[in-house]
Amino acid sequence: MHPYLQIIKGTIDEYATYRLSFILWRVRLVVQLLVVYFMWWALFAGHDTLFGYSQGAMLTYVLFSSFVRPFVMGTRTQEVAELIRSGNLSNYLVRPFNFLGFCASRDIADKLLNVLFAVFEIIVLYFLLRPELFIQTDMVMIFLSCMALVMGMILFFFFSLLISYMGFWTPDVWAPRFLSFVFAEFFTGALFPLDILSGPLYLIAKSLPFFYFIYFPLKVYLGQLTPIEILQGFSIGFVWTAGLWWLAVIVWNRGLRAYTAEGK
Repeated sequence: MHPYLQIIKGTIDEYATYRLSFILWRVRLVVQLLVVYFMWWALFAGHDTLFGYSQGAMLTYVLFSSFVRPFVMGTRTQEVAELIRSGNLSNYLVRPFNFLGFCASRDIADKLLNVLFAVFEIIVLYFLLRPELFIQTDMVMIFLSCMALVMGMILFFFFSLLISYMGFWTPDVWAPRFLSFVFAEFFTGALFPLDILSGPLYLIAKSLPFFYFIYFPLKVYLGQLTPIEILQGFSIGFVWTAGLWWLAVIVWNRGLRAYTAEGK
């Protein structure tokens, strides 16, 4: 078996071993989704539209964000910082595969499981809640939204990896990772569409890479962006992706020069 496929299989087996932890994680996400869903459902009481969204469009955005979020933001790259801190990174550097490919394979396994559960959860919630959903039928928009999802996934991968690379210089990566994810959670559009923010705050959100994690793919799917806005979004997202990849390569190479693993 190809080594990367073996890594994916091993990661899935690892989740199966600690399945209670994974199930509790999914329960937490479902509870968070229900809180946001019923909040918007209550806000739309007596309103046909709110913040420029119909109830169907808003509830579609909220429900589908629960699918997009694990696909884009599901990751195992937080483990890299611990590998660096403990010195166990050495065990991977001498193996016959690329470490970046190892991290990507772990992430793919994580995303496969999370997306599988997310699809199941959305189907169950749909039949329980019977929300009015917007179903995109334009195949071009569906294709573009899938491309936006892939772009957001790659962008987040390098963003998360860069935070873990801080482990080359500091043993405490948990605090900056937590703070950055709290900040990112707000500006990804996971909880609400970013265009309901005030003008200046929306422009700030649009200038950040988090904009392309969840908000941009969902807006493409909903068909609420003009062709110029879609082209602009992909262009800026590609620049962010290339920039973070380039930065990750530089930080990795410099980090290896600073890396020590006494006793390993």
